[in-house]
Amino acid sequence: MIQDMVRRHYRDLVPYTPIVPTGVLSKAEGLSETEIIKLDGNENLYGPSPKALQAIRSFDSYHIYPDPVHRALRAKLADYVGVPAEHIIAGNGSDEIIDLLMRLFLDPGDIVINCPPSFGMYPFNTQVCAGTLAEITRKLDFTLDIQQIIRQAEDTRAKLIFLTSPNNPTGNLLSAGELQAVLDTGIVVVVDEAYQEFASSQSFVKLAPQHENLVVLRTFSKWAGLAGLRVGYGVLSAELVRILDEIKPPYNVNVAALVAAEASLDDRETLLQRVKLMVQERERLFEKLKSVPYLEPIPSEANFILCRVKGRESAEVKSVLERQGIFIKRVVGPLLDNAVRISVGKPEHTDALMAALAR
Repeated sequence: MIQDMVRRHYRDLVPYTPIVPTGVLSKAEGLSETEIIKLDGNENLYGPSPKALQAIRSFDSYHIYPDPVHRALRAKLADYVGVPAEHIIAGNGSDEIIDLLMRLFLDPGDIVINCPPSFGMYPFNTQVCAGTLAEITRKLDFTLDIQQIIRQAEDTRAKLIFLTSPNNPTGNLLSAGELQAVLDTGIVVVVDEAYQEFASSQSFVKLAPQHENLVVLRTFSKWAGLAGLRVGYGVLSAELVRILDEIKPPYNVNVAALVAAEASLDDRETLLQRVKLMVQERERLFEKLKSVPYLEPIPSEANFILCRVKGRESAEVKSVLERQGIFIKRVVGPLLDNAVRISVGKPEHTDALMAALAR
């Protein structure tokens, strides 16, 4: 049988659970797409920059392959993040760069350290790339167990460690001291900053050129509202950029994504003003969620809020909201036996959510 020919480590693969698109949700619930309030994917409900939309409409060379090394985008990113362009690589979402890094560094069985609860793509890609996952569960306050991470790295000769700041789904930050302690182990440290624009702390991107074992990931999905176009980037040593350029697919970022990302950087003032509005709304949502007797919201530095559910099942809360056209994410895993994650939308989305919770 054909299944017997599949590589052994794929046979027990636990698939990643993606977010369901609005059109599918509306059909499942018998609602129009305009009735759906989508707070389950950490998407930016303000949408893309008007300049990005106009750039996509006016671009007339979709029949030509994109620049394989994304020169124009990397130049604009160099100005945005403050590091030379030779330290930047673009990807089909930052997910692709996670996959490329694992394919670059992992031989079958090599150790990848993950710190759950965290982003599900790290364990998923570890399985896909035939790595072995070593999970160091976070402390009860969701901070990292740094000593245990260092011990695990040294004892197992781990190849990669993934840290996230702000962390998804908990919303808390990585400190400079924590990062330095892990960098000192010498293993490759990947800091995922997908939600950095919403955070109060500084990015770690400017440290990447100084540390050959540091990779910082960023994305246009959240702050720039381009989740559907799939464009992310990494900041890392110039030598690693050179190697990744050699092993990645040649045209991995499509021209529409490149055009939109470049226009977004040209319109960053508009987008960052929207980020400020979302941060303000995050704080308003947090205060309102505190008034719900069965929810315990956790302070967040991202564009979402994690809530522990008390006295009822998180699946029930999710299901009841879905019947009213409001979609949130149920979160399961270490330290999160009964929890939901709620994305931050516009004020009217908060108001609709709170009214639904009250009903």
